[in-house]
Amino acid sequence: MSFVEDLFSLQGKTAVVIGGTGVLCGEMAQGLAQAGAHVVLAGRSAEKAAERLSLIAAAGGRATFVPTEVTDRASLAALLEASLAPTGWVDILVNGAGVNSPTPVLDITDEEFSRILDINLGAILRACQIFGRQMLAQGKGSIINLGSISGLGPLSRVFTYSASKAAVHNLSKNLAREWGGQGVRVNTLVPGFFPAEQNRKVLTEDRVRSILGRTPMGRFGEAPELIGATLLLASDRAGAFVNGVEMIVDGGFSAMSI
Repeated sequence: MSFVEDLFSLQGKTAVVIGGTGVLCGEMAQGLAQAGAHVVLAGRSAEKAAERLSLIAAAGGRATFVPTEVTDRASLAALLEASLAPTGWVDILVNGAGVNSPTPVLDITDEEFSRILDINLGAILRACQIFGRQMLAQGKGSIINLGSISGLGPLSRVFTYSASKAAVHNLSKNLAREWGGQGVRVNTLVPGFFPAEQNRKVLTEDRVRSILGRTPMGRFGEAPELIGATLLLASDRAGAFVNGVEMIVDGGFSAMSI
């Protein structure tokens, strides 16, 4: 194994990917598996999980699926127990569950606001508590919370989503401060515009034109382009001193001004 391969190798590691049945986190899970980790996909859809498990196996990786409801603390505790079974530890947690809505600000109901906040923020806190306790007992671990470019600055048509993701960014920094001295690193991976299930409904023709006009690379991101950043944050060698950062992967969108 070369120096670079060893730097990013996840051989013998266990990585749990909440939201791993989706497009973006599914690709991240596949990258973790190809780096040598045993990956546990957590989500609702067994059908989507089967597709991703097949792709991971075809590439020579190892993965299993655990049905999980992120709004239920008991379900997340069961996910931890299942993830511990193979080796007795969990090295990496990717927190990627999330929902979106294009509802105009004045039309957002209390129910919708609470639902989105509970999934996008509450579920991440619950998972960080449950898996963080295990990682602290181990004395090491990496938590990667999925943020959003809308968490760095306000974007139109995603009001509640934007607010929830901004809170995730802040939560991650607080946990990085709390746990960094105990061997547990917490970082936020911040995708720019990657067309996926939850944002296609807001990608109108005018919005696409606006996004690409403000992206120096002139295109949307592709899901596999998140893998490199994921491996850096996950590896306890390559990312050993990376803690509390917002790792932005957006083709330069956030660097633009007038």
